[in-house]
Amino acid sequence: MKNPIKQLFGQTAIYGLGIVLPRLLNYLLLTPFYTRVFDKATYGVITELYAYVVFLLVILTYGMETGYFRYASKSSQKEKVYTTILGTLFITSTLFIASAFLWSGSISNVIGYASNPEYIKWLALIVGIDAFTSIPFARIRLYNRAGKYAIIRIAEVTINIGLNLFFLYYCPRHPDSELVSMVYREEIGVGYVLISNMVASLSKLVLLSWELRAAFRSVFDRILLGTLLKYSSPLLVAGLAGTVNEALDRILLKHLLPHEQMPMEQLGIYGANYKLAVLMTLFVQMFKYAAEPFFFSKSSEKSAKGLYADVMTFFVITGLFIFLVVNLYIDYFILFIGVSFREGSHIVPVILMANLVMGIFFNLSIWYKLTNKTMIGAVLVILGALITVVINVVFIPQYSYVASAWAHLLCYSVMVVLSYLWSRKHYPVPYKIGRVLVYIAIALMIYFFNKLFLQDVVKFKDLVGLILISGFGIVVYFRERHTFFKYKNG
Repeated sequence: MKNPIKQLFGQTAIYGLGIVLPRLLNYLLLTPFYTRVFDKATYGVITELYAYVVFLLVILTYGMETGYFRYASKSSQKEKVYTTILGTLFITSTLFIASAFLWSGSISNVIGYASNPEYIKWLALIVGIDAFTSIPFARIRLYNRAGKYAIIRIAEVTINIGLNLFFLYYCPRHPDSELVSMVYREEIGVGYVLISNMVASLSKLVLLSWELRAAFRSVFDRILLGTLLKYSSPLLVAGLAGTVNEALDRILLKHLLPHEQMPMEQLGIYGANYKLAVLMTLFVQMFKYAAEPFFFSKSSEKSAKGLYADVMTFFVITGLFIFLVVNLYIDYFILFIGVSFREGSHIVPVILMANLVMGIFFNLSIWYKLTNKTMIGAVLVILGALITVVINVVFIPQYSYVASAWAHLLCYSVMVVLSYLWSRKHYPVPYKIGRVLVYIAIALMIYFFNKLFLQDVVKFKDLVGLILISGFGIVVYFRERHTFFKYKNG
């Protein structure tokens, strides 16, 4: 019998090639590139526009990805579920793109880009294609074809990065080239970020052609669609509320900061430093991609609850290692953003911990997904969204993006506590709460010890950091060795 923990984290590692590697390439190449070729205000434009993308993707997928896993993982009619959802998303994505093209001028006026209605058209194509292709990607995940997933994602991001470098680096330096004169217009500027993304999304659509052909092997089922929508609609509400937690601050900063504080520059600084928490963000995302189908597939086993508890423990431990690595070696991580953006690096520990807590909430969310109580999940996330809105609206004018960073951590923390308490009634899982809290406390003590006493020890700081991380690892090993051995021979 295969070791389920090893299976999950093995799939997580493979999905990492498709999620982490592309995003890591974006981090290693595009973030340093953007923060050097654009000023803070222009980078703020990119940060704001992609905040809208987060909201729109949730609306256009309306919880169907989770619905697909819920019903296809246990159904004998996997292809019918796939066809029904894919057809529905094709219709809604097409209508969205057509509407955005039709009303691009009005939309651009509303969000403050009246002179650039083309931004709306390009964003619509990016979002519409990404929403539609989320289901073919979900199908690949369901059938555990992580390698194929990784190849397509890597190809997509390679095209995106290549076009960014071509338009924003090569073309301005070779204005006399015949090719450049045909395809490049200096006045487009930051728009080339969107154009590069749009072409990459179109390329992804082509690479998924085999998965799209599979949709014609079954039929569209209206009755099944009703069942799927009933299950997934609360997830849409939860998803929208979740995007408030994730992205609303990048929109509010522009409108709530006084003009004299240069809000677009503040937004650019915030967006760049948020990227410094990329390792935690990527770990949580690749875990989510592997864990959702894994959790559903194991739900009928007798040992499922114990397995979920152990997964939570290992997840938190891994996240805390990332937290320590980034914070103890922050002097190296900040080199990836431009010098003028580094003043905001003090928010990185808060963002790292917020993303880890968000991952804990995802682990806990399995209880309401398995018991079909997705409306409770929606209530939890809506409450988190309200906390986010209140903190941002009240404190952004005084504390700028620092308030936004803390809003992330506080709202996710409240959601975790309430979700855990609610789960005890409906689907109790024997999570090792005390042990997890001890690990978090140890990691925070290491962080503060480093912050208070090691900042001036320049010569040995890196070595001491390694010793502290190793010490944390030793504590974890001796506390968890029985759990390790339990799964070792699986």
